[in-house]
Amino acid sequence: MAVSRDGEALRGPAQAGETKKRGIRWRLILVWLLRLLSVIWIGKGLMHWTTILGLGLVFEPGPAFETRPLTFQAITVYFAVFDLVAGVGLWLTATWGGVLWLLAAVSQLLLGFFFPRWLTVSPALIATYVALMLTYFLATWAAENQES
Repeated sequence: MAVSRDGEALRGPAQAGETKKRGIRWRLILVWLLRLLSVIWIGKGLMHWTTILGLGLVFEPGPAFETRPLTFQAITVYFAVFDLVAGVGLWLTATWGGVLWLLAAVSQLLLGFFFPRWLTVSPALIATYVALMLTYFLATWAAENQES
């Protein structure tokens, strides 16, 4: 088994006699996008954990987590776990990370739409999520169709 050079997974294997072309390196842009989303989603997951562990009272004054309604507790635990797992998958640039991230983002939008009492979703948040999803799809498509 041959050891690959650094960055070969992002650029693809080098061909003999290949000349370097200048242009947009979509694979690199996709990796940076995934890493940025990863940091944001890990931060979101950790914020949910601060609520569960009682540290969220500093940022979100209100009753303790145990005394909140079961619906709020279920939503908080769901996103505490799901956001962290999606963030790790995004950092690893794994396919399953992108899928879990899309599922987490869409589920947050749907829960906010159907249960606005438990999870508020502003028009700015909706626009941000839609823009991030479109950017992700565009970068993924461009990276896959980029000529090596």
